[in-house]
Amino acid sequence: MIEVTKAIVINSIKYGDTSLITTCYTEKAGIKTYMLKGVLTSKKGKIKPAYFQPLNQLNLTANHNNKGTLNTIRDIELSVFYKHLYTDVKKQSISLFLSEILYYSIREEEQNSTLFSYLETSFLWLDTHENISNFHLLFLLNLTKFLGFYPELKLLNSLYFDLAEGCFTNSKTSTTIYGENLVQFKKLFGINFDALHLVDFNATSRQSILTILIQYYELHLSGFKKPKSLNVLKSVFS
Repeated sequence: MIEVTKAIVINSIKYGDTSLITTCYTEKAGIKTYMLKGVLTSKKGKIKPAYFQPLNQLNLTANHNNKGTLNTIRDIELSVFYKHLYTDVKKQSISLFLSEILYYSIREEEQNSTLFSYLETSFLWLDTHENISNFHLLFLLNLTKFLGFYPELKLLNSLYFDLAEGCFTNSKTSTTIYGENLVQFKKLFGINFDALHLVDFNATSRQSILTILIQYYELHLSGFKKPKSLNVLKSVFS
């Protein structure tokens, strides 16, 4: 089926010497993987390797096959021209990290316009703002709303947060956080990206909260893997 859709690049891997296999999150069909034959050596084709950098936003005309099979792209153009995402070291590190997070988190080959809109607007915000040291933390927390395990906030003033259960509680278990980690974790709730500059995480707190969020994903998503770029991200923001 030929489909015209917006898409966000999630992952690209080299296939042979001349081709790429690219995974995108599309506005109309969820996760789709494309075979791009000869794209690495073709000089005349419209489809260029540069289109497939992590988190690039595209307009695609694609041939979408049945689930589980590779798809093909007929036409392509950038829908957004990032100004800083690939030139700023911190933003580039965040981009690589979040693309891995999305690759291991999103599996559905179905339309989810609210999730696509969240990704689209979040990455535009990242590109156009300067105070982005805590961006990935709030992004990860908010993404859980769309993945189905956003924390239950009814008992927000409790002594513990249970990562396995996804709720605040007064009962301590092997998967609860508490004390200073809990105090720092709570700072992410009830804010949006425009208020991130008001969150006073230091480097140690930032690393601790990131570790907590990664553990939270591991507990709730089957097959989730720690991103390879995690250590790079930590060093950039240490």
